[in-house]
Amino acid sequence: MPYFLTSIVGILFCFIYPQTYGNSFDGLNPLLQIPMFLTTGRIHNTPTWFIPMIVLFFFCSWLLLKLEQKGWLYKLLPLMFLITLVYPRVDVDYNSIMNLTYTQKYLACLGYVFNGFIHFFSLYVFGMFCSKYKEVVDIFYNKRLLLWILMIGLSGVNIYLSYKGIYSSFTISKTVLTMLILGYLKHYDEWIMKKETLNKAFDVTAKYSFGLFFVHWYWFFIYNQFFGLEKVIPLDGNYIMVLGIVITRFIVVTVLSMLSLYLGKKIILLINKDANTRMFLGI
Repeated sequence: MPYFLTSIVGILFCFIYPQTYGNSFDGLNPLLQIPMFLTTGRIHNTPTWFIPMIVLFFFCSWLLLKLEQKGWLYKLLPLMFLITLVYPRVDVDYNSIMNLTYTQKYLACLGYVFNGFIHFFSLYVFGMFCSKYKEVVDIFYNKRLLLWILMIGLSGVNIYLSYKGIYSSFTISKTVLTMLILGYLKHYDEWIMKKETLNKAFDVTAKYSFGLFFVHWYWFFIYNQFFGLEKVIPLDGNYIMVLGIVITRFIVVTVLSMLSLYLGKKIILLINKDANTRMFLGI
């Protein structure tokens, strides 16, 4: 439900500012565009291509559970991670598909979703593994030095290969970083719980994180338009200025996103004090 409700803003942007916002389906009947937006999740709200991908995982969940029950699923994880390593993510944006037909554009966006499904399959299964064997998170912390070395080494290789114009998958290094974060959070969980301010900050972040996923792109777009910024700030040699711009944008977009979600929640509760706001906004 949050996906459909928050999509209204992105769909309106697509219709009002088609070129600026990057509506690849501009020119088609709006009644045709809307289902194309929602089934690909890429055009009207860039990060939400993740939603159609998760639907694919939902459809194959019965198979994953069957393989888990048979004891085969997690034995296949090394092969799955190998696929993640060698199967690159494709790039589909407004400029790259602008000369295609509407059908080709739609298929390209669907292909992006399916590409993500294959590329991130290992991480989904790895998440299942960590959920079933929660004690493995303790191993992440115990082996933190090894994981730090692995993460930094992989990141260095990724950056070098990218600089040379060679394909490199940052997904594995990000996965190792996630393992480190999980390990540290679990290890210091009791200490964090005792720190009232820090614990409250984590609690608020957790409660708003799902909703932030759905709305932050809109504020990102608005902020860039207001200040005339590119989505990716080019490095022009002044690294400190670029870093400052990126950090400032991150903070402002996060604050505005949380405020909009907070106000949206209050409005829903004014209409119906017993309403489940998480069903509408994800918070």
